[in-house]
Amino acid sequence: MQGPSPTARLVLAIVAALALLVIDHSYRHLDGLRASLSVLVHPLYAVAGVPDRLLQEAQGRLADEEALRRQTAELQRENLRLKARLQRLEALEAENRRLRDLLGSSFKLGERVLIAELLAVDLDPFRHQVMVDKGETAGVFVGQPVLDARAVMGQVVRIAPLSATVLLITDVEHSLPVQVLRNGLRAIAQGTGLPNRLELVHLPKNADIQVGDRLVTSGLGGRFPAGYPVARVVEVRDEPGRPFAIVLAEPLARLDRAREVLLVSPLSAGQRGATLADGAAQVSAEP
Repeated sequence: MQGPSPTARLVLAIVAALALLVIDHSYRHLDGLRASLSVLVHPLYAVAGVPDRLLQEAQGRLADEEALRRQTAELQRENLRLKARLQRLEALEAENRRLRDLLGSSFKLGERVLIAELLAVDLDPFRHQVMVDKGETAGVFVGQPVLDARAVMGQVVRIAPLSATVLLITDVEHSLPVQVLRNGLRAIAQGTGLPNRLELVHLPKNADIQVGDRLVTSGLGGRFPAGYPVARVVEVRDEPGRPFAIVLAEPLARLDRAREVLLVSPLSAGQRGATLADGAAQVSAEP
């Protein structure tokens, strides 16, 4: 005996389903079964939703990390810009301090001064010369004393219309008449070719000079007015067989670091009085 055909079975299934839907809708007999089944199926829904939640969390975390990376990169670039600006501000502040020192020195000197900047440094190790950006058109002349904010640096030896060459006091060809500030002892400070050494030549072994003595220009020779700071004695030595004492001094000027210099010209008595009056007026006007 043959069973129902597939078509008949499909029709019976549809009829049974429709009958169950009608019965459920009319009498709510399947609500309890549906509730029980939902409890059993809930873990399956939860497990099925895990990959989607993990994917969403991963995408959110990647987006946050990318935003943080972009923000960090931008902060690093801004930090570099601020550091570069800070370095420039520090350089400007140092330059302002140097210029204030130079201007303060010009009032103390009581001379007519011209501020110049270094253009070049002679790279020959046996020549201690620098070039400045002021020349004949600015009134610079050969033999003009050159100072920084602390002491004597040298003197002008060559001029051009817009520049001048300065021979530093440490050059072997430079000699400068000086005197000991403590007792007025006169001597000649000779350049040694070393950037931080002068030698006082032809001083007797019994000369009253000692380590720590400060040397200033004596005014002899007609180039440097008297009283400019020059150097500090760092060594006094008596070697047997030598007729004179060996006396070495360290320049007070920053010969290897100065960027701005003072070109000094002597003033007449009337000009000196006007300069000092202007300086006193400026000091009194400062808060």
